[in-house]
Amino acid sequence: MSEEYHIRVKKEYAASLIEHLCKEEAIELIDSDSPDIPEWQKEAVRKTLLQIKENPAVLQPWDIVKQKYMRG
Repeated sequence: MSEEYHIRVKKEYAASLIEHLCKEEAIELIDSDSPDIPEWQKEAVRKTLLQIKENPAVLQPWDIVKQKYMRG
């Protein structure tokens, strides 16, 4: 069972307890600044990468793509 909690450490002894739990691999510290990427978005990227791997000819040179979006 894996649950995610957000906590604010207020006491020094609590910080050392958290460090100990990390060393024992009982908890994992997660950077709160990193965005959570939804699973549907990860799956969309996986699907696109697979399509490119199966048919690399669908890719366009950067100069062509850049020209397309620089117009405007």
